Amino acid sequence: MAEPLRPRDIVLLVDDSPEALGFLTDALEQSGFSVLIATSGQAALAIVERISPDLILLDAVMPGMDGFETCMKLKASPSVAQVPVIFMTGLTETEHVVHALDSGGVDYLTKPINIDELRARIRVHLSNARSAQSARVALDAAGRHLLAVKGSGAVHWSTPQATRLVNAATGRDDGLDIVAASIAEWMANRDKPGFARDTSFSFAHDGEAALHLAFLGAIGADEYLFRLTAVGHKADDETLRQAFGLTTRESEVLLWIAKGKSNRDIGDILGLSARTVNKHLEQIYVKLGVENRASAAVMAANALRET
Repeated sequence: MAEPLRPRDIVLLVDDSPEALGFLTDALEQSGFSVLIATSGQAALAIVERISPDLILLDAVMPGMDGFETCMKLKASPSVAQVPVIFMTGLTETEHVVHALDSGGVDYLTKPINIDELRARIRVHLSNARSAQSARVALDAAGRHLLAVKGSGAVHWSTPQATRLVNAATGRDDGLDIVAASIAEWMANRDKPGFARDTSFSFAHDGEAALHLAFLGAIGADEYLFRLTAVGHKADDETLRQAFGLTTRESEVLLWIAKGKSNRDIGDILGLSARTVNKHLEQIYVKLGVENRASAAVMAANALRET
């Protein structure tokens, strides 16, 4: 019995040059991709309203709306916010490359395009995008109230649990936009001398504290992770921190140990190296008076059960 055919990855190709469109479309289709074509930024925006591509190839220099503006508008759409965008450009000055990355691109290729290099970069970025999506699905499944922001404080993504918590705290369906302002202020101050990066801060609504936000660390280029907790509801890791005299990070590691996660998984979730996870575990064992992760997991589970 023949194996079912794997769906083709969809590449949205945005370029105002008919010659470039023809050349790249043939090369991509021969490489096993399905290709959507847009000859302008506006056309690209219209396409993503109906179909979500797996990757976007975007010409930087186009009449009217250029590639940089197009990319920013594409990234503002929730359906394609996580879709990797590779710029194609004849502009090689550093400022143009930086502009491409700042506007939301993950990579760039200089024209004339080398097809072998194009194929290689597409496969790398598709793989990275799938890995990132898998991590987010895992976080969603774990029921975590997490959201990620860019360095500017703009919300990059949010787990469904976090979105519901924020909307409930603000009484609005666009609660994330409101909370983003508080996060942006925190992000703007985080590099100032004496600023405590690992402390939580509160979001106030109608003059009263409604949410606690705890900074968990960087999880990618220009991507920072926060945990949300409703005021009056103690998070599980906070319970462990108080029960065993742990640091914030140690309590987070212990919580994931109690959930049966491996050191590698914990490192991926918290944005830590394997060596750092091991260092935290050594301190956790000392503070709990145990010798292995199984005993630590049992003590953590008992502490959570008692709350």
